[in-house]
Amino acid sequence: MKGIGFTLVALLAALALVGAGCGGDDDDTDGTTATETTDTTTTETTETETETGSALEGTVGPGFTISVTTADGDPVETLSAGSYELEVEDLSSAHNFHLTGPGVDISTDVAETGTQTFPLDLAAGTYTFVCDPHASQMSGSFEVA
Repeated sequence: MKGIGFTLVALLAALALVGAGCGGDDDDTDGTTATETTDTTTTETTETETETGSALEGTVGPGFTISVTTADGDPVETLSAGSYELEVEDLSSAHNFHLTGPGVDISTDVAETGTQTFPLDLAAGTYTFVCDPHASQMSGSFEVA
């Protein structure tokens, strides 16, 4: 009978060890797991640039060239009425840049070189740009609708 008692004690000790090893997480007493969910919303903003308010670039010189282009370098032929900013790069002291049209009459000086910026409010009509000393050779125009 002593052998059965020893075997029974050993078996109970082994069961106790196995039960302790399979006890799981000490933090959860009821065996459930808590999960927290967070919702995240992402908003994308798209910015669209219209022609009105865009920058225009004027160039005169160094040779007998004069032009008005968009910021992308495309020649200006037609624009929508509105506010613009014209940046003129005068590359020659022998030329000037002179823009005229409805309500607009701006120019750089012939003897000066450098960059000047002009705010423009363009209304419907035809606008002409010239080099005053060489108007027969250096001129261009664009329409505003």
